[in-house]
Amino acid sequence: MGNRGMEDLIPLVNSLQDALSSVGQSCSLQLPQIAVVGGQSAGKSSVLESFVGRDFLPRGSGIVTRRPLILQLLSANTEYGEFLHCKEKKFTDFEEICKEIEAETCRVTGSNKGISPLPISLRIYSPHVLNLTLIDLPGITKVPIGDQPADIEYQIRDMIMQYICNENCLVLAVTPANTDLANSDALKLAKDVDPQGYIGVVNRSQKDIDGRKDIKAALLAERKFFLSHPAYKHMAERMGTPYLQRILNQQLTNHIRDTLPTFRSHLQSQLLALKKEAEEYKNYSPDDPARRTKTLLQLVQRLAVDFEKLIEGSGDKVDTVNLSGGARINRIFHERFPYELVKIESNEGNLRREINYAIRNIHGVRTGLFTPDMAFEAIVKKQILRLKEPCMKFIDMVSQELVTTVYQCINKLSSFPTLRNETEKIISTEIREQESKCREQVMLIIDIQLAYINTKHEDFIGFTNNISIMKGGAKEYWFILTAESLSWFKDDEEKEKKYMLPLDNLKLRDVEKGFMSNKCVFAIFNTELRNVYKDYRCLELACNSQEELDSWKASLLRAGVYPEKVDEKGNGAPENLTDPQLERQVEIIRSLVDSYMNIIYRTIRDLIPKTIMHLMINSVKEFISSELLAQLYALGECSALMDESPEQQQHREEVLRKHTALKEALDVIGEFSTSTCSTPMPPPVDSSWIQSSRYKHTCTVRLQ
Repeated sequence: MGNRGMEDLIPLVNSLQDALSSVGQSCSLQLPQIAVVGGQSAGKSSVLESFVGRDFLPRGSGIVTRRPLILQLLSANTEYGEFLHCKEKKFTDFEEICKEIEAETCRVTGSNKGISPLPISLRIYSPHVLNLTLIDLPGITKVPIGDQPADIEYQIRDMIMQYICNENCLVLAVTPANTDLANSDALKLAKDVDPQGYIGVVNRSQKDIDGRKDIKAALLAERKFFLSHPAYKHMAERMGTPYLQRILNQQLTNHIRDTLPTFRSHLQSQLLALKKEAEEYKNYSPDDPARRTKTLLQLVQRLAVDFEKLIEGSGDKVDTVNLSGGARINRIFHERFPYELVKIESNEGNLRREINYAIRNIHGVRTGLFTPDMAFEAIVKKQILRLKEPCMKFIDMVSQELVTTVYQCINKLSSFPTLRNETEKIISTEIREQESKCREQVMLIIDIQLAYINTKHEDFIGFTNNISIMKGGAKEYWFILTAESLSWFKDDEEKEKKYMLPLDNLKLRDVEKGFMSNKCVFAIFNTELRNVYKDYRCLELACNSQEELDSWKASLLRAGVYPEKVDEKGNGAPENLTDPQLERQVEIIRSLVDSYMNIIYRTIRDLIPKTIMHLMINSVKEFISSELLAQLYALGECSALMDESPEQQQHREEVLRKHTALKEALDVIGEFSTSTCSTPMPPPVDSSWIQSSRYKHTCTVRLQ
């Protein structure tokens, strides 16, 4: 059987399996085990009961095994069983074990034939068993009954494959002797992953079971059958339940030996991953005031660092899937807010209509000769007032992103629910306070813009200075364009004024370059065919570059001087506007409003994000960094703040338990000798009828 150290490895693996199952990590190590596979009523239960020498498994029609049963057999001086789900209780009555399996099955699957992949773990100690770990899987079925789903056959096959595809799993395929091996579902599944041999056993018949024939008597009858049967007596020593049990024991032991290096490597990897956390928990005293204070300080400091990283974009870990809080706020600054400002701009028709009514209402019954300043100011103030809504919406969007970012950081405090809740309250209150201050400041900024309309601003259309050349004597003059006139002076000192040309009825036309000239030229003319300057019907102006020409055209267009080919009906004038002088005044004010509002938009787009950054984002960041801890201490319940959640307590216990189990397993494995002898495999089954793709040790039971 090999050395004793290797024999002790099976109980060790069983203990490790229990320890890891309690923390939900048993599958990650792929522990060596034997899966028992077969169709309904194939005899799986009889084989397992023969191994134990006791009747302990539920019986009946249909699918009796509806949850995987992890059966751990351990050689001992006394005989009893214990379940992992009620480990404190020892079962000496094997009928009670049967009832507990039924009850635990129904607890999860119900009483109407439902199935579940959640295993039941049963450990049996007995002087009559060899060390083995077997998993009794639900019998293969094709027709659903009771609460079973329509795809029950595929669900059971998937469940079986999850176990037998494990590299460290041996397959015990059970099939009746009166069934053609080529038609055995169990053997077919086994051969999908492993094409190896079989051993014959003789189980109790249904009549024997109904007559409560003793298993010991059944084993004696089995032995007598193989010794006396002419077809089997020459190989009787390699047949029967005891031989199968020894083969399974040896093959499982050999398999553990073969996989020991890889298994040890998995254990070491998991132990290394747990080492830091386990060391932290090992000397952890939940009720130690000093420990609680230190942990509180560390958690608040980490919260501040995490929040700053998410806002500022710093840190060693960069999220490549989602935008961080800072990146989302940046997008609001430069995409969402400008878009909201653009949405509030009135269309040309509405703007002209508002200007028209403003001018007419200001003039009243009188006919105005000049464009009223009050109309321009009234329209500008109305446009500025419309900025309040997008600015408030802007604050809401940033505030929501701040809250989301804070929650993302606070969720790391879930191990201490009281601390998490109080921290959330304190920071949320601070965000609301800073948001209120920010709203007041933004409203103040808009009120300041309303308080004084600065028509002397250097970017305002009425005070744009340009140098040009007038083609009428080919002299250079200094030109000034306002909303109502085009004036030119001798030079930029503006001491000697040459002429002032009203913009009424003026149009713009392009002029082709001369053959020898490198100047860009355009012309201004009067639509009523009047002279525009002295005896000139049109005034040709030359610029040094196309850029200067485009700039002049844009400025003239804002002042109401349109290109010659522009259809006057397409300029968006309000309906029933037939007064040429009023139309001219509307165009002048519209150009002035556009020019002034462009200045306002640029100011708002620049100043509001800065205000929010200062009053909200930076203030909250500074509060978390320097004030949060003091606010928590001010609650006067620092000890209560650090009460752990039940989940954290359980996690700490699981980490320590798993760490201990892994360390113990590595210590024991280190003492083993791997020079055990191996037992030859049973004779192979003819596998020419099926293709197989994987190779592992399998024992197939053929029942006589």
